[in-house]
Amino acid sequence: MKITLLVVGKTTDIHIENLIQEYQKRLTHYIPFTIQVIPELKNTKALTTDQQKQAEGELILRAITSANDLVLLDEHGKEFRSIEFADYLQKKMSSGRDLVFVVGGPYGFSEAVYQRANGKISLSKMTFSHQMVRLFFVEQTYRAMTILRGEPYHHE
Repeated sequence: MKITLLVVGKTTDIHIENLIQEYQKRLTHYIPFTIQVIPELKNTKALTTDQQKQAEGELILRAITSANDLVLLDEHGKEFRSIEFADYLQKKMSSGRDLVFVVGGPYGFSEAVYQRANGKISLSKMTFSHQMVRLFFVEQTYRAMTILRGEPYHHE
């Protein structure tokens, strides 16, 4: 079982990218974890928002398999405290299916991606840049792993 964070577009801020890499490195001590980048669409000025979501959605759906448990990082998803997220991950991991979490493009997900998803989670009621969402997700996943192992990273 492994976890993949599927993202649309590169992380362009080097400081955020360095932090993401640090937490990704830490995470691999607990579970196979990768970040897969779907290239941003080019020439999007000629596309409507729906066309852009549909094109990105097709790329997202091509990047996963029917065996993947697909969870969208979406503003309308379920919110968790860190300990609750750890429990959520443990339950998901016990299924044995590879987990794929997705950060969509600037306009969200296409209807086809929503229909394929096995769930949605939200990291906050606040709005964050897609790059910050990546960092927060990787850090929270690392935190969840330390909680599950009873390690002292998380204080409560």
